[in-house]
Amino acid sequence: MKSTIGLLQTSPQPTMESALHEMRTLAQAACESGARFLATPEYCGGLVSDGPKLVPPHALEEDHDYLNGVKIFAAEQEVWILVGSVAITGPEGRIFNRSFLIDSAGRVRSRYTKIHMFDIQLSETEVYRESASVEAGSQAVVVDSPIGSIGHTICYDLRFPGLYRDLAQAGAQILVVPAAFTKKTGEVHWHVLNRARAIENSAYVIAPCAVGSVPGGGEAYGHSLVVDPWGSIVADGGADTGVVLAEIDLAGCDRASTRIPSLTHDRKYSF
Repeated sequence: MKSTIGLLQTSPQPTMESALHEMRTLAQAACESGARFLATPEYCGGLVSDGPKLVPPHALEEDHDYLNGVKIFAAEQEVWILVGSVAITGPEGRIFNRSFLIDSAGRVRSRYTKIHMFDIQLSETEVYRESASVEAGSQAVVVDSPIGSIGHTICYDLRFPGLYRDLAQAGAQILVVPAAFTKKTGEVHWHVLNRARAIENSAYVIAPCAVGSVPGGGEAYGHSLVVDPWGSIVADGGADTGVVLAEIDLAGCDRASTRIPSLTHDRKYSF
């Protein structure tokens, strides 16, 4: 089965309003180019930092202006949209970093809350503590869609291959990795990690990544990727905002898994 998809390489925005405006502009262009499945980056509904802490604009799901705007667009254009992630109001002043899959009628088909928190120190001055404001999830999610069975992940999850193995063995043909990967780590790790997750699991990887400066400090890498199950890069969004179009063909999953059926070769072992 072949499908045309469009990755929206957006920039980190300070408000839901500005984020929705950018999304609608790029999404309209993607639809006019023939894409019937769209994907946005992590924190596509707004991203702001305060030192090491993330303080993106957030709201309850039912009151979330960005999410509701995406639902309306999806229904208007009759397209499916992966909302890479938005900030949802959580308990005790905290938030959830949560993905949504929206169908062509504007309905939520799946939700995934980011499991692995981005708590790192790249240098004495570049520190990130996602867990200071974000409540981690604990549920893996696989969902059917018109382009294939999708396994949800978000950004820093990319560094935990066990999650992707479990998703693939649960039936995921497409592994999605919406991200706001930092420029510093992206330059050395982004391409190789996405290619590795595709190769290891005989699956497509769809990885829309934000690009540009984060209000409050930080910079996202861009280079939104589509990687095929053999590890070849089908599309790379480069370092500017825009639309990344690609065709995916699920027959590639079968070809890869037939050549190297490693998903069936896992063994138990001990130390």
